[in-house]
Amino acid sequence: QVQLVESGGGLVQAGDSLTLSCAFSGRATRQAAIGWFRQTRGKEREFVASINWNGANTYYPDSLKGRFTISRDHAESTVYLQVNSLKPEDTAVYYCAAARAVFRTIRGVDWWGKGTLVTVSS
Repeated sequence: QVQLVESGGGLVQAGDSLTLSCAFSGRATRQAAIGWFRQTRGKEREFVASINWNGANTYYPDSLKGRFTISRDHAESTVYLQVNSLKPEDTAVYYCAAARAVFRTIRGVDWWGKGTLVTVSS
């Protein structure tokens, strides 16, 4: 059974940096792609980043390239999302996601975490 547990959200100031963590467990996660989406109220869940099973390949939407960095620590069974130069529009619930194959859309996701709220004040 796959479990994804996010942590690291909270209230931050615009311009700050933040690192979110996704602790993953379950046999299927050993070779799963893992990534992040975010969602604000009334909007669709937005793809933020993903990383393949061995950490060799990372994926970002063009709109977010530059400020977001995803990484994977196999020993800790954790995927990290570092966000620099936070903006108020980065305020959202950030969800960890996993799938058997690399993904960039919601349809490609097999498992979801429960999310962690990030609030960026101006």
